[in-house]
Amino acid sequence: MQADEILLDIEDRMEKAILKLKQNLTGIRTGRANPGLVDSVRIDVYGSPCPLKQVATVACPESNQIVIRPFDATTLKEIEKGIIAADLGYTPNNDGRVIRLNIPPLSAQVRQKMVTRIRELCEESKIAIRNVRRDGNKTADQGEKDKEYSEDVRDTTKEEIQKLTKKYEDEAVELAKSREKDVLD
Repeated sequence: MQADEILLDIEDRMEKAILKLKQNLTGIRTGRANPGLVDSVRIDVYGSPCPLKQVATVACPESNQIVIRPFDATTLKEIEKGIIAADLGYTPNNDGRVIRLNIPPLSAQVRQKMVTRIRELCEESKIAIRNVRRDGNKTADQGEKDKEYSEDVRDTTKEEIQKLTKKYEDEAVELAKSREKDVLD
């Protein structure tokens, strides 16, 4: 594998780690209603499980309420069951047309637990990024061993991999700090 191919692969994999972190952070409550809080809910309809967004619209008309309006009214019970099964900590209120989820305000203790979880997710992301760096360095070493390129090219590639690692780790930390701020406000 050529040095530039290694770098492209590394950057792509690190970007995926950041995207995963963003998805995980979206599911963390901030005390305000957010459609992302129900992204993980899967509903058993039409014979197979599918994401909630495929069977209903999710909106937040108020800062403490999520409204789920199904495309097909016959799926209302399945949506309700899916929300309960997802164990989000919210009780769905079904009025026959829509489901409302009331989001209670967060206590200081719950906020601290969420901040701890955010930090754990950030650390997991940084570990994934470092694992990608390790794989890239191994590939660069192997390429030099196999005489695909020189020692200088290998060293330059490793330096570039380290720069990418630093960039993506910093991005993960910034995402986590931003989400922590949202949770604590």
